[in-house]
Amino acid sequence: MTASALLLAVAGALCFAGAAVLQHGAIAPRRRVDLRELLARPRWLAGAGLAAAGAGLHAFGLVLAPVSVVQPVGVLAVPIAVALSLRNRRPPLRVVAGAALCVAGVALVVRTAAAATPDAPADLGRFLLLSGTTTAAAGLALAVVAARTGGRGRCVAFAAAGAVAFGLVSALLRAVSVQLGTAEVGTLLGAAAALAVALAAGGWLVQQGFAAGPPAVVVAALTVVDPLVATGLGAALLGEAGGLGAAGVALLLGAGAVAAAGVALLARHHPDAARRPVPHAPTRPSTPREVPT
Repeated sequence: MTASALLLAVAGALCFAGAAVLQHGAIAPRRRVDLRELLARPRWLAGAGLAAAGAGLHAFGLVLAPVSVVQPVGVLAVPIAVALSLRNRRPPLRVVAGAALCVAGVALVVRTAAAATPDAPADLGRFLLLSGTTTAAAGLALAVVAARTGGRGRCVAFAAAGAVAFGLVSALLRAVSVQLGTAEVGTLLGAAAALAVALAAGGWLVQQGFAAGPPAVVVAALTVVDPLVATGLGAALLGEAGGLGAAGVALLLGAGAVAAAGVALLARHHPDAARRPVPHAPTRPSTPREVPT
């Protein structure tokens, strides 16, 4: 069962990396993304299909094996996306180091978080309210930063904002699984609505990230921020920090810092980050002032 789960996770990582490269290639560098235009592009649709397939494979892997086994394999999407985006070009040493830091940091986060156990089931309604408002504020702040930034910062900020939304999805799914038999129908419907909104918002923000920078940087930011948000929400609101202790929390923070450093290296040194600048919004031409005669 574990071997099958690992194979599914590897296949899912390949799908995610391929989807990122395809969707990025279908979006020319621009300030804004038109969803209706993207829906008419076969390459973008193929990427969306690959992303859906990757999510399904990853989910099946989680059914067969624990999160601590499957999730670290998913981070292989980062080096795969680096290799696919550079094609036959040799990756710079700092890009390789950035991908390695992302993989090591996320794997350590997941392994450490797997040791935590909930102290008590959380109230789903309270969790929905607190997690929704927290992640909405964080995602909105990152989106505002992205809208006011250009180049590498814009790409990372948009991808991180999308990852915050996807992290909420992961945490909500866990909370619903814990409270499925006891939560009220209205609360479950509210959770389903929040999941739909978070998925839509996260998907839109990720496309903005593809328009602003290399797919490897977007995948790295997603792979790093998503589990950090899900783990943080679980620790703060589901009582999952009880099994960690102070040393475990410190290890989580250190692992997150390592993974974040990997994203920064990729964003700074990936060749496509400097080669594909995002055009700024057009400015009004200045009218020459009349010179008095």
